[in-house]
Amino acid sequence: MQRDRLLVAEMIDAATRVVELVGERSAEDLEADDLRREAVFWNLTVLGEAASQVSAELKKSQTEVTWSDPVRLRNRLVHGYWSVEMEVVVATASDDLPPLVEQLRAIRELQPEE
Repeated sequence: MQRDRLLVAEMIDAATRVVELVGERSAEDLEADDLRREAVFWNLTVLGEAASQVSAELKKSQTEVTWSDPVRLRNRLVHGYWSVEMEVVVATASDDLPPLVEQLRAIRELQPEE
């Protein structure tokens, strides 16, 4: 499905941007850099929004992807941004997103272009 392919591509782009924006920075570094922090938050929001719109069919066929994690993080950022723990954001960028990007790239390769 073309829509899923576009959503997966958007997820890859947003997650990759977060990883690049956070880089080797600490939670304190990210907290002190308003522009970078807001860019990270925006891309995590895009990631979660795209994940929420992926079809149920794709989610059922790709159960190794934790589709709900980006959605939950997006909801936390949108509805409780003032109390987000930067350590969680940094850990997500360094530990969780690189494997997610690899999973999503593999899924994109399986999807036919229409």
